[in-house]
Amino acid sequence: MAQYTPMMQQYLKIKADQKDAFLFFRLGDFYELFFEDALKASQELEITLTSRDGGGSERIPMCGVPYHSAENYIRQLIEKGYKVAICEQVEDPKEAKGVVKREVVQLITPGTVMEGSMLDEKENNYLASLSAFEDGSYTVSYNDLTTGENSTALVPGGFDAALSELYSRPVREVVVASDFDEEQQLMLKERLGYTLSHQDETTINADLTSLTAGIQQDKLLTGFGRLLNYIQHTQKRSLDHLQPVKVIELKQYMTLDMYSKRNLELLETIRKQGKTGSLLSVVDKTKTSMGARMLKKWMERPLLSKQAIETRHEQVEGFLDQFFERETLREQLTNVYDLERLAGRVAFGNVNARDLLQLKNSLARIPEILATLQQFDNTSVKELYQTIDPLGELKDLLEHSIAEDPPISVKEGGLICDGYDQRLDDYRSASKNGKQWIAELEKKEREKTGIKSLKVGYNRVFGYYIEVTKANLRYLPEGMYERKQTLTNAERFITPELKEKETLILEAQEKSVELEYQLFLNVREDVKSYVQRLQHLAEQISRIDVLQGFAQVAESYQYVRPSYNDRRMVDIQQGRHPVIERVMQDGTFVPNDIYMDDETDVLLITGPNMSGKSTYMRQLALTAVLGQMGSFVPCGSASLPIFDQIFTRIGAADDIVSGHSTFMVEMLEANHALTHATENSMILLDEIGRGTSTYDGMALAQSIVEYIHGKIKAKTLFSTHYHELTSLENELDRLKNVHVRAEEYEGNVVFLHQIKDGPADESYGIHVAKLADLPNPLIKRATELLEHLEGASGPKESAAVDEEEQLSLFVEEPKEKPKQEKQSTSQISNLEKRLSSLDLMEMTPMDAMNELYQLQKSLKK
Repeated sequence: MAQYTPMMQQYLKIKADQKDAFLFFRLGDFYELFFEDALKASQELEITLTSRDGGGSERIPMCGVPYHSAENYIRQLIEKGYKVAICEQVEDPKEAKGVVKREVVQLITPGTVMEGSMLDEKENNYLASLSAFEDGSYTVSYNDLTTGENSTALVPGGFDAALSELYSRPVREVVVASDFDEEQQLMLKERLGYTLSHQDETTINADLTSLTAGIQQDKLLTGFGRLLNYIQHTQKRSLDHLQPVKVIELKQYMTLDMYSKRNLELLETIRKQGKTGSLLSVVDKTKTSMGARMLKKWMERPLLSKQAIETRHEQVEGFLDQFFERETLREQLTNVYDLERLAGRVAFGNVNARDLLQLKNSLARIPEILATLQQFDNTSVKELYQTIDPLGELKDLLEHSIAEDPPISVKEGGLICDGYDQRLDDYRSASKNGKQWIAELEKKEREKTGIKSLKVGYNRVFGYYIEVTKANLRYLPEGMYERKQTLTNAERFITPELKEKETLILEAQEKSVELEYQLFLNVREDVKSYVQRLQHLAEQISRIDVLQGFAQVAESYQYVRPSYNDRRMVDIQQGRHPVIERVMQDGTFVPNDIYMDDETDVLLITGPNMSGKSTYMRQLALTAVLGQMGSFVPCGSASLPIFDQIFTRIGAADDIVSGHSTFMVEMLEANHALTHATENSMILLDEIGRGTSTYDGMALAQSIVEYIHGKIKAKTLFSTHYHELTSLENELDRLKNVHVRAEEYEGNVVFLHQIKDGPADESYGIHVAKLADLPNPLIKRATELLEHLEGASGPKESAAVDEEEQLSLFVEEPKEKPKQEKQSTSQISNLEKRLSSLDLMEMTPMDAMNELYQLQKSLKK
């Protein structure tokens, strides 16, 4: 250390405590970064890398950003998963003896961001802690610093279950003990992309024990204590807005593991292209950002209580029944700002006057919302507003204190209303009168001297002055003014009277700004006492917003209220996939029934690829999720059991699980379902066994079906191309065959997307290959091989050919030039015969439409 300058020694000592963060070291008007921080930051932020003499033998790498625009640079680093330690000067440089004292005043991390520009307004920003215990259980604790929300859950199912719990929320950063399992840390950081932080202290300070009042379990206290200590360590300021910890009783909610959430595309698509294409994108009709966040929470945790589910449905029905009142309510909600995050900013101490103005304007809407809610006839809707606290006294405080158009900065004046404080009004009057005197002085001096260009000006260095151009100096009587400054083309003067007024004006302005800032701090402190009531109001408005949004969805897309039975019966009439039907807005989506009575546990689904098997399976799961989160559902009618868990194995795996083959991932996910499912669960398994040999795959698929049927008895949709499995219907009394209907016409397969009873007659794989435009000779050869394989009996005869024959098989024969006229005449004749033989009235509408469509295509040819 001795080789470096005192300032650089100070930097290195502070940096030693912030090894995993970029240290933004305040020097004058800049935040400077040195050594490795500078090298890395210059690359990540694309800013100039320079160097400076730090007292050592070599120059020190350095880069910097202006402190007034640092937020943008910090945001870029946070978005990339880095941490930033803000080191400020904590003493006046004029009073410093030696190096100015500096300290880290805040550590900004992905999970502790407070600035609005770094946040998604419709998404929570969770910091989580993960704590492991000797019995194999874990605790997962959450905090959203922007809203003060705290929660914790005990997860008994091991690390995989803890991962699924973490995956249920938008977590940015995970805090673990320093001795947490290294392989699991790697999974969290490298595979799942969380920023990883360490905290070993778990004891909760006495002044914050009220947050955990009522929690008796030591594991939960340990897990949340780790999280709370990390927040205190990083934020170094008041945490008065933190809400009491809610214990998440996982048994009260439907369990969706991370694979199911991904496969069902609840919050984002599998390709992670954002919300578009997800279930959330369809049902989010909220009007406030806090309502949008609550909607996501409900989707992440569908309910298991029949009474709670039906209460939400009753409230949705109440909003649905009264269109005009609902439209008025939606318009009113549009004008409500984010009360939840505004309350957090107030308590955190970084709220400005414009934030308080938003708060005032939002509170002004609450009486209007209450008046509209009172117009609804539904008893359950009435219960929503009976306990709403409009916080009228807070609105009055803000109305009388905060100016209508305040600046962003809280230290420039212009924050406080006239009439709020007498002293401030006096200062403002003095300042205003003084400026009026200045304007009158200029007019008087022009008349006295006859110099029309004479002006009275001001700058921060010399204060007020009288300026006369050099061309007009001859008109000034000698000694009339006291010379102050000489310019190239003018002279500046002062008078004793002008200096006296200057003192009064500047003193009034300075005292006015100082007083305004102090008054603003007092108002902010007064608002702070309302934080808990504001948080409660935010929760109630959010709930109303989500429920009216469900009503809007139900009306727009013809969703219906489901009913729930205790007989484990699934009866969905004319069910639809909520997302795909919105993509196919021309009305071409084909609805299907799903019926599983109390004596049917497994539907074995056969049919060609691209025919809609996966869609059929997913729409059942999405209907269950929608219903149990409180929404109406996309179908003609629905009677459902309440599902405790949903397991899905649909599609290829991505990098959530790494280091395993696709088939291994398939087996792991299947095992997860078979291990944890109950008879009240739903299991969706798509093409199990396709990743290995035919006989291996078929054997595994059949044994899995038999295991579910005989041991678990969960409601299961099992799709397969192994047609041999359809014979299980004769052996397993709780299994039923269904298939997706397809028809072959003139060598082409037509997908009808209709689910019918019984097994499919074939898979149409070659037809799908033809649709993909594989070469015609290849299609022809595949057809020959298929016919050979299907026709062989006993030991399979070889269909192999020698190399010369093989080459000849894939050479297209030259086509004869068609005799167009003769061919067209023949085709039209055939079409006429076919059309005359059709009895459209005896067909289903779908069959009739399909026949006419095929005729039209043939006619065009």
